[in-house]
Amino acid sequence: MNNTKNIILGDRVLWVALALLSIFSFLPVFSASSNLTYVVGQGTPWSHLLKHFIVLLFGFGLMYGLHKIPYQYFKGISILALPLIILLLIYTASQGNLIAGANANRWIRIPIVGLSFQTSTLASIVLLAYVSHLMSKDSPKLYRLKTSILPLWIPVFLVILLILPANLSTSALLFFMVLILVFLGGYPIRYLLGMLVMGLLMALLFVLISKTYPDWVPNRIDTWISRIENFNSAEDSGGNYQIERAKTAIATGGLLGLGAGKSVMKNFLPQSSSDFIYAIIVEEFGLVGGTALILLYLVVLFRIVVIAHKSDTAYGKLLVLGLGLPIIIQAFVNMAVALQVLPVTGQTLPLISSGGTAAWMTCIAFGMILSVSAGQKVESDDGPEDSEDKNENPLTILSETI
Repeated sequence: MNNTKNIILGDRVLWVALALLSIFSFLPVFSASSNLTYVVGQGTPWSHLLKHFIVLLFGFGLMYGLHKIPYQYFKGISILALPLIILLLIYTASQGNLIAGANANRWIRIPIVGLSFQTSTLASIVLLAYVSHLMSKDSPKLYRLKTSILPLWIPVFLVILLILPANLSTSALLFFMVLILVFLGGYPIRYLLGMLVMGLLMALLFVLISKTYPDWVPNRIDTWISRIENFNSAEDSGGNYQIERAKTAIATGGLLGLGAGKSVMKNFLPQSSSDFIYAIIVEEFGLVGGTALILLYLVVLFRIVVIAHKSDTAYGKLLVLGLGLPIIIQAFVNMAVALQVLPVTGQTLPLISSGGTAAWMTCIAFGMILSVSAGQKVESDDGPEDSEDKNENPLTILSETI
């Protein structure tokens, strides 16, 4: 009986919530993929559904395998993987892919499986795991500006600057999460504010150089500006086409929706199975379905906080928050874009949108989170393996408050 219980470890509520999100995703993905079939001319709805099933099946396999690994091993893995991911980002940035003159160096092609791999998603996981490890060491050198630049801030800014030209939203979210982690790790606020100002100045400098010398570094600045202008514009311009169609889909849904598979706007809304899938969900399942999805993500957020609170090590707490919060933020950013609360960002809806590597990276992150949760029972029985979180920092105070 005990062997049966040990097949799936970690937080059972989180497992169920993730499974429900994935199971529900088949309905909107199958419905919205008709846009790719009849408008774009790619495959059939059944082929897209099968691909989505294989992606999630492999993703949950990754999640299951990772949740069996003691989370302390992720410290060394992140250290070894960080130089490799920097090289991978450099290779990705140097491909020279352009779409309508804009930087499209987000993906690298995996020849064997025929999928495109977005390196920035893996880089985010590796960097956040690395920062979590550094801030859990409670080393006096990490809390001084001069001695923290080399081990902490140079890798952070290097990764973010390599992601920035092709993906503003991902680099901004990653930098925001790094600031949260170092704050929770007890990094002095005066130095933290200095790094925030430096990050903003570097972004501004990049924009100025790119506008002055556009041929030096391929970028998407014109796309960013266009999205912000369209967001602020009340006119139904060509650049505002996606948002207007998404709003029409949401308004059509009403309280209970049109029913599964009965969306009309999926045939007119680009990226209806990925970036704007939430609009299709509300159109087909109404306000009730859209609200239920939000509540399910809030359940996931609550379990992330509970797992972080229960962890007996600073590394466990930081790792869970560092990997879990960006996923929830990404989900709400995706929904906010469909509701025209935020400009178009290109962020997908985690475990719901169709895709490949983005879903896998989400599963990898949750696998690491569940590894921390699985280790809590061992720690409670055998005692914590280290006392790295004995320092008085905001993370300790937050945990005690909860």
